[in-house]
Amino acid sequence: MQRRTALQALAASLVAGTGTSAFAQGAWPTGKAITYVVPFPPGGNTDTLARLIAQPLSNALATPVVIDNKGGAGGSVGSAIASRAPADGYTILGGTISSHSINGSLYSTPLGYDMVKSFSPVAMLGVSPLLLVVPASGPLRTLDDVLKASRAKNGGLTSGSPGIGTSPHMALELLASQSGVKFTHAPYKGSGPAVQDLVGGQIDMMFDTSLVVGPHIQSGRLRPIAITGSQRVPGFPDVPTISESGQKGFDMVSWQAMFVPAGTPQPIIDRLHAEVMKVLALPEIQTRLKGFGMEPSSMTPAQLAAYQKVEVDKWAKVIKQAGIKAE
Repeated sequence: MQRRTALQALAASLVAGTGTSAFAQGAWPTGKAITYVVPFPPGGNTDTLARLIAQPLSNALATPVVIDNKGGAGGSVGSAIASRAPADGYTILGGTISSHSINGSLYSTPLGYDMVKSFSPVAMLGVSPLLLVVPASGPLRTLDDVLKASRAKNGGLTSGSPGIGTSPHMALELLASQSGVKFTHAPYKGSGPAVQDLVGGQIDMMFDTSLVVGPHIQSGRLRPIAITGSQRVPGFPDVPTISESGQKGFDMVSWQAMFVPAGTPQPIIDRLHAEVMKVLALPEIQTRLKGFGMEPSSMTPAQLAAYQKVEVDKWAKVIKQAGIKAE
């Protein structure tokens, strides 16, 4: 018995030593392609960002990084697929405010993954405050104008969004919750149709990123009213935040992050985080991100995990209060 116990202990130590040695020698990645799951169709913000960083990340890791679009249900379909992948560092996911802080409270049917428990955070890729905009031909010029006009209109002002549960929709519901003012939400199949109807006067207002509404502000067709984030943005320095405009403490940004399946070894997460941070720091990447209206983030994986949990709780309360459900 003593001899058997000794042999078992020796075998265990050899296995443990082999694993430690493998990581120490840089056994990951081995040249096998890394799949970057984008849980949205091609062409959107998440897809564009993934394609922007995939090649420099591939160069840094000396292994292919292949984009795999798995769209559907606000990012839930692709996220569920990624959550079931082996936790070996060869599957990464482009998670968003929708897929990883909103959808769990929004959908009445199971997502197929847990927004927090099914993944390990790797890096916050960037945050984007939204702009509240109205037709430039109309009389609304301040947030106070917007709130007064919505109080005076039966059903409130109509606000467009690219869909139920999207960050523009959630910004509207947060404003309604904090101000006590009612609005009518008008969901569209994407930001493009919503913007066109706003420019045409079919709806009264909308929230969206500067990437979406910025060109229409520059052309003089839309007027920016306020920024959803806690700070003004360089591209629109004269546009106040919603908090500055009277709704104290209002703070909402859309965000993009990278996750891996839960159980992925910590050395892999640490390496991925370090390389992603280097990619985001490249001058050409910084320029492109700012063109998207996105600010890079230096959050550690632990900080991202804490931030995500706060976001989950925040949007669960807003969704419950507003009685929002998506099928």
